[in-house]
Amino acid sequence: MKRTALLHAELSQAIAMLGHGDMIVIGDAGLPVPDGPRRIDLALTPGIPRVADVLRVVLTEMQVERCVVAQEALDLNGGTLPAWCEGQLAVAPEAISHADFKKLSAQAKAVVRTGECSPYANIILIAGVTF
Repeated sequence: MKRTALLHAELSQAIAMLGHGDMIVIGDAGLPVPDGPRRIDLALTPGIPRVADVLRVVLTEMQVERCVVAQEALDLNGGTLPAWCEGQLAVAPEAISHADFKKLSAQAKAVVRTGECSPYANIILIAGVTF
């Protein structure tokens, strides 16, 4: 059995296969998953799991160089980071429009669907290197 926090085999494999600059999206229950990226569906019921929970665990295994959120997520929170990502990121997220976020998601290696039902609770994580 694995010793790290991430036990979901498909998600762990997706992270292990990332190269420098590859992207994984962690999205809310309503984010459309484009054709192309691998779909990893973790949604059980509204609110379970939350984006914050999935993000926390993914960050234990993934080296993140950059990340992207929708500007609308910041706007809903008075221009600051939403609670679901507050204090979790070592890098400041870049903000783009939600429409551009959805377009960029098509280039991701995987899109992780959560049970989150908060508007714009989506993040793109861009892989870095550990050396």
